[in-house]
Amino acid sequence: METLVADGMSPARVPTEGMSLLVLRDLTKRFGGLTAVNAVSFAVEEGSVVGLIGPNGAGKTTVFNLITGHYRPDHGQILFDDRPLAGLRTHRIIARGIARTFQNIRLFQRLTAIENVLAGCHYRMRSGIVGGMLRLPAQRREEREALDRALQELEFVGLQSQAAVLAKNLAYGDQRRLEIARALATQPRLLILDEPAGGMNEQETEALIGLIAQIRARGVTILLIEHDMRLVMRACEKLVVLEYGGKIAEGTPDQIRRDPRVIEAYLGAGDDD
Repeated sequence: METLVADGMSPARVPTEGMSLLVLRDLTKRFGGLTAVNAVSFAVEEGSVVGLIGPNGAGKTTVFNLITGHYRPDHGQILFDDRPLAGLRTHRIIARGIARTFQNIRLFQRLTAIENVLAGCHYRMRSGIVGGMLRLPAQRREEREALDRALQELEFVGLQSQAAVLAKNLAYGDQRRLEIARALATQPRLLILDEPAGGMNEQETEALIGLIAQIRARGVTILLIEHDMRLVMRACEKLVVLEYGGKIAEGTPDQIRRDPRVIEAYLGAGDDD
């Protein structure tokens, strides 16, 4: 089901309450003799914000890479909207409705902010090579629509005034937000954020918490890795905790905060894998 949302970023999908959009079952990944992810199972309900946390080397980014097609699992299932993802190429997964950002920012540094977001819009354009060469009306219409969407996404993350600025010349926090805008331009149902607050100051992190809430309000489900526990506890309604590649806890932020296994393994401890 689709509806118009207040900020004009239409259409937005109304999440089906209680439906598991993403399901991981006994997910396992080995690198030689190292088991990076060991029989991990959890579900992400549509319309929710879920945090994946754990100490350095816990396997969190490996899980993200398995979901987004950068790695293939050795065992287990990844289901998105009840359809298997394992074995699909990255562009096919994006087309299914999954977008992500990265722990280390991956922007086209010599392109402008608007050009970076247009790259995300490209995944939803239907005109082929012939249409582009002949400049058919449908192609020109798609290009106008893509430009409008890119400008809307920049406005959504607060970067509309920097549309013509090269990505490399943006402040670090702005580059983080630009990467989110590019991901949103693919019109995802699931947005995967890998340490979105990394390198941000307190004011930028506070703004990011608000942005995550706005993204959710658009009907986008969010799965994130983050070490800023203030952000995690405020933004997420469920947390999944990994240690040495296995799941040790799952629950609400309050439940996780009080879990002795989590306190021992992670809370107040180090950095990511």
